[in-house]
Amino acid sequence: MTLHFFTALTFFFFTSINYAQDPSYEDGKQYTLAGLEVTGLQSYNEQTVKTYTGLRIGQPITVPGDEISAVINKLWGLELFTDISFYITNIEGENVYLELNIIERPTLTDVTVYGVKPKKVPEILKDADLKKGKKITESLIANTKNYLQNKYKKKGYLNATVNIATAKDTVDTNTQSMVINIKQGEKVKINDIVFEGNEQLSDKQLRKALKNTKKKKFYRFWKKSKYIEEDYKEDLVSLVDKYAEKGFRDARVVSDTFVRTGDKLIDLKIKVEEGDKYYFGDINFVGNTVYSDRQMASVLGLKKGDTYNGVLLRKRIADASDPDANDLTNLYQNNGYLFSSINPVEMSAENDTIDFEIRIIEGKETFLNHVTVVGNDKTNDHVIFRELRTRPGQRYNKSDIIRSIRELGQLGFFDAEQIKPDIQNPNPNEGTVDLAYSLVESGSSQIELQGGYGGGGFIGTLGLSFSNFSVKNLFNGEAYKPVPMGDGQTFALRLQASRTYRVYSLNFSEPWLGGKKPVRFNMSLSRTQQFYYNPYVSRRPDKNRTFSITGISAGLAKRVQWPDDFFTISHSVGYQLYDFKNYNLGLFNFGNGQSNSIAYSLGIARNATGGGRIFPRSGSNFEITAKFTPPFSLFNNKDYDKLNSDLEVAVAEKNNAEIERIDQERFKWLEFYKVNFKGDWYTTLVDKLVLRTNAEFGFLGSYNEKVGKVPFERFYVGGDGLGTYTLDGRDVVQLRGYENQSLTPYSVDPVSGQQIQDGGVVYNKYSLELRYPLTLKPSASIYGLAFLEAGNAFNNFQSFNPFEIKRSAGVGLRIFMPAFGLLGIDFGYGFDKDYNPNSVGPSGWQTHFIIGQQF
Repeated sequence: MTLHFFTALTFFFFTSINYAQDPSYEDGKQYTLAGLEVTGLQSYNEQTVKTYTGLRIGQPITVPGDEISAVINKLWGLELFTDISFYITNIEGENVYLELNIIERPTLTDVTVYGVKPKKVPEILKDADLKKGKKITESLIANTKNYLQNKYKKKGYLNATVNIATAKDTVDTNTQSMVINIKQGEKVKINDIVFEGNEQLSDKQLRKALKNTKKKKFYRFWKKSKYIEEDYKEDLVSLVDKYAEKGFRDARVVSDTFVRTGDKLIDLKIKVEEGDKYYFGDINFVGNTVYSDRQMASVLGLKKGDTYNGVLLRKRIADASDPDANDLTNLYQNNGYLFSSINPVEMSAENDTIDFEIRIIEGKETFLNHVTVVGNDKTNDHVIFRELRTRPGQRYNKSDIIRSIRELGQLGFFDAEQIKPDIQNPNPNEGTVDLAYSLVESGSSQIELQGGYGGGGFIGTLGLSFSNFSVKNLFNGEAYKPVPMGDGQTFALRLQASRTYRVYSLNFSEPWLGGKKPVRFNMSLSRTQQFYYNPYVSRRPDKNRTFSITGISAGLAKRVQWPDDFFTISHSVGYQLYDFKNYNLGLFNFGNGQSNSIAYSLGIARNATGGGRIFPRSGSNFEITAKFTPPFSLFNNKDYDKLNSDLEVAVAEKNNAEIERIDQERFKWLEFYKVNFKGDWYTTLVDKLVLRTNAEFGFLGSYNEKVGKVPFERFYVGGDGLGTYTLDGRDVVQLRGYENQSLTPYSVDPVSGQQIQDGGVVYNKYSLELRYPLTLKPSASIYGLAFLEAGNAFNNFQSFNPFEIKRSAGVGLRIFMPAFGLLGIDFGYGFDKDYNPNSVGPSGWQTHFIIGQQF
């Protein structure tokens, strides 16, 4: 006998049901559950569903009753079914047999998205959680639609529409595919921003306060005029802060609306209530014992009678935007009071004057208990700890933590963006705290590959640089991963070659000689070989005519404490042997023979940049170096007047053998002095927009004009800067927008009378560069830049004019990836004519690139 069925809604809303065809059924009677069958299942196991219902054979059950209602509600909560029904299949005395009929929701098999680029589809599916096998519910469709519409509205697409449809998929049982059609439309821009109620501040001042919400202007490129609700809400807070800076403490935004003036344009209408202007009254300090009222007032920098500035007051208490700011919170935290708290309290606001009480709870003086580092898989602990300014047992000092982060970032072994100090186990009662530095290793060894055009052909560079090397593990086979690393030493091999020259160099440095003090030891070996090349005679170099330079140098650099501990003083001594074989440089009038150079270099540098080596955001970095040889002409007893007189006669008589003999005597030991200056300053302008300002200067001089200027150590300006380590100690100076070394003036060979480019003896350069990071993630740091540059080189100091410069402008892109190093490309336009005799008009557009591979 089959009885009538009761649907879920019937059991849920009715307490008694009368069935005329079933006189044996009694409404609300308690039965014994004798059997339960689950029907309609397609993908679920029947026993699993029975177990989930909680119904057991033999249990008492009221039909209809609370037990069945609870089961229905429980199953509905799973959102896996579209219909749930109970049937009475049989009644035998006090026993009842039930059937649970379920209609399952369809399963998602495939999603097709139209209206977006294919590469964006995986991101949409992930964020909307549209996985294969997921049950299709009304809430899933509604949530997906809302998510996508909000996603595009946040990007300024206020007219974006999303339509979602499902269709049966015959691939499997009870499955459906989904089609999402996105029409993002065009971005809605702001036509105008209208203010109401502002009398004290002009519309222009208020528009300027809206940092990210700007009205449409044809000249606006940096800040776009699209409407983004999230940015707009933040700007309304900034608007109120603008009033607070001017003394209007009670200012508020009464209402804000937008009115569509077209499909793509809206007007913003903002109504403000300014309130009265206030001034600071008495400012009293309460609770301070470590610092006097006078010291506190000096740091606060606010006094009675000043216009009330709520924003400035908050910053002077604690500036969240600058962790190293000169504020009251850092005043305490830099002196051991980690648990201090400082709160400004308004005591009275009579007429237009507000009295404040700065309440200080100093807490107990805090000391560091444990200092640990985590995440250094390659770098040894001692390399990290020697750079830290924080030691166990020291008084807590926030500025020491910030400085330690900077020093670790400057090592180049770790991702500077991910160096995180973690305050652990703070104990205000005992005044102790643990400090843990979390680090993420980055590639510190490098395979360098560079290419460029200059110096008579293609320039190629191959270099191996291991900047976290470990000499002590050279004979430890287990330490080769792929080379022994972890002790912070630098070991570099470099090969640079073109058709006209070859360069080989080896360099080793130990940053902590002896392991106890920051004294850097450096030693290098190098050899260069130049082949004669005259582009006006032959397009091939003559390898039978060469000169080579063999050099060795050693130096020490020490970090000093005065004027501050950002300074480093370096000393080095180097020797070079110049060997000529049928090769004449022009300034030297001998083509066969040797010349020697021994020089001492003194350098003073200050590196105080912040934000990491890849993308500095603040601070400065400058270096002054001076290189001197002994003044041999003062004590070698040579009569240079006679040598010059004999040389003039030999030149007039074209006696080449005599010319070579005289010059070999004059330049057997080179004498010169050389001064270089380079400075970089980094300033964060807005958000992450950074201005890099650069200035450079170099001068090569001689002690005795009768000896003459040496042809080495010269300055070659222009191009991409490739070849910095090439040849004869020359400085290859980057100046984009011009061909390589094309801003180096020519001189006349006194013997042949030909024009030769033998390098300048003085140069200057200025640069402005705007940088903005697109991403600074560990996997890839990318930033764009725009630059203005100017500079020039000169043959002598008499002709030097710092304002006679060659100008350029352009844009570029830099990408740093641990797997490849720094990749870059610049497009520069040179506004002036270079020194190439064949050049006509401005240099025009030039492309420059760098390639570095790192692992």
